[in-house]
Amino acid sequence: MSCSAVAASALLWLAAAPAGASPEAATPPPATALEPFFADIVGRAQSLKGRAEAMRKTQGAADAAFKTDLADLAELDMQAHQRLKARGTDGDLTCILRGIAEDLPVKMAALQMAADEAARDLALREMIYLLNDNIEVIVTPPSVTSDLAPGGV
Repeated sequence: MSCSAVAASALLWLAAAPAGASPEAATPPPATALEPFFADIVGRAQSLKGRAEAMRKTQGAADAAFKTDLADLAELDMQAHQRLKARGTDGDLTCILRGIAEDLPVKMAALQMAADEAARDLALREMIYLLNDNIEVIVTPPSVTSDLAPGGV
């Protein structure tokens, strides 16, 4: 399965899980999430998500600092992809992080090119969704079975 297919499947799985209903909520985060490098990515993604949510509420524009911070996060996600790939660890997280690193600049470009309020709101919602995924894929423990896995419930 290609990285794109794995990333799409994982994002669909995350989107389908009801908030707060996950049995993994009581499970500690994976060891990767506890590493300072990955914890920094989570913290940055949380901060950017909050800023994007505030922009959506106030109809404010993305300033230079937001653009820079988003680009920095994309670079860190790519570094995370490369670290995990070098370790030879699970390909799912490795691929998903690469996909997020590639998608963040696309979402920023969509926000900058938004021609009207509706397009801007859509771009911000998609960016917020991607930033949330950036957090969740790192802190959510992998599931043994899922709706997408063969034989999953």
